[in-house]
Formats: sequence, structure tokens, C-alpha cells
Amino acid sequence: MSDQHSEHSFETLAIHAGNTADPLTGAVVPPIYQVSTYKQDGVGGLRGGYEYSRSANPTRTALEENLAALEGGRRGLAFASGLAAEDCLLRTLLEPGDHVVIPNDAYGGTFRLFAKVVSRWGVEWSVANTSDPAAVRAAVTPKTKVIWVETPSNPLLGITDIAAVAEIARGAGARLVVDNTFASPYLQQPISLGADIVVHSLTKYMGGHSDVVGGALIAADAAVGEELAYHQNAMGAVAGPFDAWLVLRGIKTLPVRMDRHSENATRVAEMLTSHPKVTQVLYPGLPEHPGHETAAKQMKHFGGMVSFRVQGGEEAAVEVCNRAKLFTLGESLGGVESLIEHPGRMTHASVAGSALEVPADLVRVSVGIESGDDLLADLQQALG
Repeated sequence: MSDQHSEHSFETLAIHAGNTADPLTGAVVPPIYQVSTYKQDGVGGLRGGYEYSRSANPTRTALEENLAALEGGRRGLAFASGLAAEDCLLRTLLEPGDHVVIPNDAYGGTFRLFAKVVSRWGVEWSVANTSDPAAVRAAVTPKTKVIWVETPSNPLLGITDIAAVAEIARGAGARLVVDNTFASPYLQQPISLGADIVVHSLTKYMGGHSDVVGGALIAADAAVGEELAYHQNAMGAVAGPFDAWLVLRGIKTLPVRMDRHSENATRVAEMLTSHPKVTQVLYPGLPEHPGHETAAKQMKHFGGMVSFRVQGGEEAAVEVCNRAKLFTLGESLGGVESLIEHPGRMTHASVAGSALEVPADLVRVSVGIESGDDLLADLQQALG
């Protein structure tokens, strides 16, 4: 990470880190370098370090510098999707015979990557409740090379004490990877708490407008960052220049959006706790949430994701999703518009029958930045 902006606050970094004015025109927004190759200054004479846009592209470089600054890392890398970033990370860090501890509440696509892809080339994995440091410690083996954490987790909003698990990872000689998608670096910075690598689906809060798909890795250590960059180029699933530009644009408003997401989500969670048809509300901002104290310690606010369980089981949960009007029925999260989904049949269908299977009566909402009053009214009518 460049030290150019190290003295600035997060809100300033979100707008300025990596966003250098164009030297040719003075444009305050980095151009979209929609180009595949670059004129070289003689054989092997790269101009500005660019030769081919899979290896590096100026628009992607701007985003990667911004990501490193926001997460407090030494190297940021942008990918075509969150899963492309995860795939690159795992193939960089692991060899056949290595072991990974994964959370018992994780994104379905991450579980699928471990269960159906990584395991085919000899990587072993086991599941632990990462909200319980003792359970993580018990799951570690002499072969463990990575401990994988989501916090808040998807979709049950579990909270992991990052600093505590980082200590376990160091003691085991393993690397701690934290998926920070639900929180974003505005609410939580895992590297400052001891994480080695941060993962993002840039599709979500970082982009923030449901108009781009992307992923990112941010490494705390420069040498690990170089290893990841080598594999990023060798494997090639990089973010395109227009996608990188869209994420950069979204990040500029990340702080103000996350404040509103968190404010609205708190109101939604509080309303749901008193609704007679809701049996449980999962939101770390609620004092009764088992991870509330830890979340309050390591997060700025509690985020925009809320999950809840309803009376009547699976069919009742599906009906709530179908009756919502302002909350759009759809997968993904983190956009300015509110979304609702049934994890068991949608985003987490791949974990059915596994240790990560989610409750059938669970509904997940991504609370947007619309009027809070309107959002409450829509959920109340959907619940009936």
C-alpha cells in the first residue's frame, strides 16, 4: 500500500486512494482503459509497467490501490468475481494434503468450491463453529494451512472474534482468511485485528449498485501479495476495466451508504423482534444476539443484513418472500435497493444435506437505503 494517503481518514481514502487525476487531461476520475495491449518502449521496455491487460491495467491498478488502502493491506488484487478471487487464493496457498478449517455458516458458493472443486485435488477440509474459538482450535490439525472465517456470516449473521482466531492461526502456523463482504472495510478491518488475507465479493457493498460483478483479495504481507499476483496473472480471472471503474465509483459513497444501510437494518431488526409471526431475528446489532459484544468491539456499525425465522415453516417463509413488494425477490445483496430471499431454496441450496444446511423457515433481507418507514411497512404486509 502506498503511504501517500496513510494519514487520511477512511472517508477521504474512499474517494482519493488510487484515484489520481489523469496526467494528460486532468480528469478527476480515472479513465476506463479499455485496451488489451500497450505500445512498448523497445523490446522489454514497458511503459509504466504495462504490457497486456491480463497482467495489469491502469483502471484495475487504481481499484487495487484503493482496496489496499481501505483494508490497511500491502497489496490489493481485483478479480472477475468473488469466487474467482477465492479460487486464486486457495490454489496459491494450498497443496494436495493440506487442510482448511471452514465455518459452519458460510456462503453456499464458498462451500461448493471446497466440497466440489478443491477437494478433488487433494485438499482436506473440516467444519467448525468459528464463533467459538475453542471449536476452531479443536478443528485445527498439523496439516491445517488456512482458517477461513466469515463475519458477519452468510446467512445466519454469526460473529467471529477475529483477533482470537488470528491468535489460533498464528499458533498453528496457518493463515487466517476473512471474508469481509457483509461488513465492508468501512465497518470492519480484519487485517488490523490479525487477519492475513481479506476476501471480498465486490459485487455487494463495495460496488453497491447491483450493476457489477467482481471480487478482491487484500494481503497483509507484501510477499504473499506477490504470490497472489503471480497466480492472478497465471490463471487470468481478472476484473475488466469497466467493472473496475464501476467498483471505484461505488466505493466513493461506501461510508454514507453503509451508515444508512446500518440505520435501516437496525429499525427492521427491532420491528421484527416484536412481530408475532417472527420466531427469531438474527442481527448482531441486537443486544440479545450471542455475538453482539464481539461485533460491537470490532465493527463500527452492525451492517445492512438481517435474517429472521417465521412461524409456519418453509412454505410460510417462501410466502413472505413472494408477498414482499418493495423488497425485491432476488439473490445477492449490498445494493442501494432492498432485496429479500429464501436461502434454503436460493443462495444456499448447495449446502442442503451438509453441516452447513440452513433452516427451512429462514428469510434473509438485504436492507437498502430507501425510506425506513416504507421498508417497515412492506415487511409488515409481507408477514401478514
